[in-house]
This record gives sequence, C-alpha cells and structure tokens, in this order.
Amino acid sequence: MLKGKTVLLGVTGSIAAYKIAGLASMLKKQHADITVLMTQNATNFINPITFETLTGNKCLIDTFDRNFQYSVEHVALAKRADIVLIAPASANVIGKIANGIADDMLTTTVMACRCPILISPAMNTNMFLNPIVQDNLAKLRRFGYTVIEPDSGYLACGDTGAGKMPSEKTLFDWIMQTIGAEKDLAGQKILVTAGATAEKIDPVRFITNHSTGKMGCALAHRAAMRGADVTLVCANMTVEPPPFVTVVKAESAEDMFNAVTSRAPKMDVIIKAAAVADYRPKTVAEEKIKKHDGGMSIE
Repeated sequence: MLKGKTVLLGVTGSIAAYKIAGLASMLKKQHADITVLMTQNATNFINPITFETLTGNKCLIDTFDRNFQYSVEHVALAKRADIVLIAPASANVIGKIANGIADDMLTTTVMACRCPILISPAMNTNMFLNPIVQDNLAKLRRFGYTVIEPDSGYLACGDTGAGKMPSEKTLFDWIMQTIGAEKDLAGQKILVTAGATAEKIDPVRFITNHSTGKMGCALAHRAAMRGADVTLVCANMTVEPPPFVTVVKAESAEDMFNAVTSRAPKMDVIIKAAAVADYRPKTVAEEKIKKHDGGMSIE
C-alpha cells in the first residue's frame, strides 16, 4: 500500500528507539522507501546498521557526511519525503524543532520538509508534563505538526505515568492513516454497523449469532483511511475496532437501531455490516423501519 512512498523516520536519544526497528520492518513489508535519520545520542541506544539492514538505505547521522548520492542531502530528502515520523522524540529535539534550531541532520531535514510531520514524544513523566515541553508541543501543533499522544504506563526509569512511546503498530497506523490512501472521502460522514447483537431471554440466556465484525471493521477502517468521518456502531466482535473511528457500543438489536437512527440524519452514508439477532415479531421491526425517513434500510 505504500509502494512509491518515501518515509523518513527520525530517531532520537531514548530507550524506546529499539521499537523503531520493528516499525521499519512493517513499513518495508508495505514496499515503502524508508530512510532513517538518527541523532548522535540515538546511536547509543541502537546501532545504525540495524536500520540499514532493514531498510536497504544508508542511515543518516552526520550533516556533513560526504558519502551520499545528492549534492545537498537534507534538502533532497525533504523534497522526496511523503511523510516524516520522529519517534521517539526527545524533549531536546522537540524543543529544537519548535524553536527553529537545526544543528544536526535530523532537525535540518525536518526544517526543509513540506510534507506531513508526526511527532511521538517519549520521555520521563515529569519531563513530558514540564510546562516548557508542553508549550513546545502546543507550538508544534499550531505550526501544523501532528503530535501523537504518548501512552501511560511503566517507564524505563521506573516511574509510572504518561511519556511511554506507543507501540510500533500504533505508529504504523498513524503513517497509514496519513498517506496510505487518497483522501477522496474527506468531508463525508459514514456510519457502519458491525458485530453480533444479543437478545436477552432471561438474566442468564440470550440469542446471538456468529458475526465476527470483521467485514464492518474493514469497511470502517478503509473509509477512515480515505478521509471520511466514520462512526462504527458495534455489538460483540472478535476483532478490535479500527483506529481513527468513533466507536459506539450496542448490545441488543434495539440498542443498535437507536444508535443508528439517532445519528442517521447527520450521515451521508450508512453501511449495514452487522448480523442482528432479533427475536421480536417481524411486524415490530417492519414498523420501525417504516418510521425511518431517509430511504436507508436499517435493521
């Protein structure tokens, strides 16, 4: 899906740098052209040879390295790039970029880029919550950078809290969401139903079906990648809801019906992908469908 796309991965000095090897491998499997730029501090956590082996491209560290293909390497890379992800992004590099400092290969290249730039902070909780760091992140957002919020959890320093870099899968999803497809559905509001509803017979028993929710989630995911504002109304599923969609939980057929009908007037498209278990008389379901005004069939 990323064939013909150039992805720049900026790696800074953080223990989370090892995760980017897995991300580079995932992107390579999607046929992306990947170049990794590292700060000097980052080389203390992971060897550049790792990234060169995974990507097939030279890992760039030194701005004045004479062993490169282009006459002005950082400018050439910036022109070719479809997206830049800086992960892990240290407080130091965040501060540099936010204040226009370009004193190494990574920050110099970022300053020359006009493509989407994603920043994934990773640091100690107290550092992340420091007002100066938060102000720098707010400044980056104002300038059009996308800041990926860090996870909360146990950190390498022994503290517990915000500052943990998200998983490789999450970072991969952000890249795919940004450049994985043309945004030809931008501005469209789409609702998708998915999963198996359950109708209670008594406090113990219920009627359901074998729907997995996979098709509905796949449709919702693809629509979101194409720029749509997607709402997923889901019952019981065997898969996790896709990223970048609004998830509305429903248990019974009535729950799903109410969730859909209350949102239907604001939607441009409604896609039924749910298997609804409804033991109520057919006439009741038909009467509810007749009351829905809009020409869309809802179960």
